[in-house]
Amino acid sequence: MQAVEENQRAQPLREVIRDAVRNRIFEGQYAPGARLVERDLAAEFKVSRLPVREALRMLQQEGLVTEPATRGSVVATLDADQVDDLFSVRSALEVLACRLAAERATDDDIARLTGLVDRARDALARGSLGETHSLNSEFHDEVTRIADNAFLRSALEPLQGRMHWLFRHVRDLPELVDEHRQLLDAIASGDPDRAAEQSARHIAKYREQYPETV
Repeated sequence: MQAVEENQRAQPLREVIRDAVRNRIFEGQYAPGARLVERDLAAEFKVSRLPVREALRMLQQEGLVTEPATRGSVVATLDADQVDDLFSVRSALEVLACRLAAERATDDDIARLTGLVDRARDALARGSLGETHSLNSEFHDEVTRIADNAFLRSALEPLQGRMHWLFRHVRDLPELVDEHRQLLDAIASGDPDRAAEQSARHIAKYREQYPETV
């Protein structure tokens, strides 16, 4: 990999490395339980170990990486109970986000959501599954932004890494994109009850389909 030069990028080195490692986790290149060695990552990115250490710390805060006492940093594993707990929290927070978004969305907000769904459909048609997953995650993040509730946003922030990880395990992407279109329509209707109900159904469906461990 080419050296990462901070002065040539808008992001700090630690964020560039965090994003790269996070994508590898999402794409399965780093499986649950895999060791992430600072020295090796620093050599690959051609940087010192400090930004790598900072990137791994950020991923720990997202719940994607753990640091057992004797093993250094490893990719986290979610067991069945943790997955169930995460879905419970996701249901409570995302249903509220969709309810608020239906009340507060502007025409520009709806246009952004529509663009994300359209781009996801186009990416899927091109066979770009990684891009489709990323756009679907971005759709959920945009709904949270539209909800415009600082306490809700601060509650979701520490969970976003793990929630995006959940999104990546959806296998029926055409159906997922269609469901996001339905959720978009519910938010655009301005009916908070309809949006909340659609969100609850959407989450419950994938909760039932989810594997016991990831």
